[in-house]
Amino acid sequence: MNEQRNMYDSRGFSRVLDTTAAWMLAILWALPLFYAIWTAFHPAEFSTRFSLTAPLTLENFANAWKAAPFARYFVNTIMLVTLTTGMQLVLCTLAAYAFARYDFKGKGIAFALILMQLMIMPDVLVVENYSTMSKIGVLDSTLAISLPYMASAFGIFLLRQTFKSVPKELEEAAAVEGANTLQVLWHVYVPLAKPTYAAYALVSISTHWNNFLWPLIVTNSVNSRPLTVGLQIFSATEQGVDWTIITAATLMTSGPLLVAFLLFQRQFVQSFMRAGIK
Repeated sequence: MNEQRNMYDSRGFSRVLDTTAAWMLAILWALPLFYAIWTAFHPAEFSTRFSLTAPLTLENFANAWKAAPFARYFVNTIMLVTLTTGMQLVLCTLAAYAFARYDFKGKGIAFALILMQLMIMPDVLVVENYSTMSKIGVLDSTLAISLPYMASAFGIFLLRQTFKSVPKELEEAAAVEGANTLQVLWHVYVPLAKPTYAAYALVSISTHWNNFLWPLIVTNSVNSRPLTVGLQIFSATEQGVDWTIITAATLMTSGPLLVAFLLFQRQFVQSFMRAGIK
């Protein structure tokens, strides 16, 4: 009896310790966000001190919007993530279906080579990618930012794991009804993988929405710069650093991603729980 009681006490203490550690990590993660929200909605004199009587203001957002062509940056960014994510979904779907349902010579080697892409940091390929974009004449354009990322090893892997969990009987039944390969893919596999598509699309959009180094290198004008590159205008030391405007601009940039995650967080979590290695 005493041993069982000690075991229960140990489990309870461990659970309390885990919960406390999780809350501490969550608070540490959220502190910069809370500071950004506080600073963005209050005058500059309250950016370094907290006061419950501090007045609220939206002037910081108006000043940030006027300081840079945010409308153009938003359009460029939306075009970028739409093009990149759309092409990734198409290419990854076709590749994942082939690896999940077809047997061909060199399949294992080809899949291993694709997974090797996950071990290579994109920054390593910046020089080679820039040279390629220059040769084909697409520098300073949305296509130049998107083209190196249109094929994703992570997307292929994730969709392959999802497709492998689909019963073959469904594919055989569709084939009996006269469906060809693309019809089977579109009407059987794609609908069953909707949570995975939603989660991967959210990851892809977030990644390319926040990408900075590659767009900075290949863009030279307002017509093609995304939001992340446009934000650097607020860090110009010769103009002085105004944290109220910087935080307001940051919230305007990251707000759409936060809303998207809150809307699709359930699909995001469920898809990765279902995409186990088989």
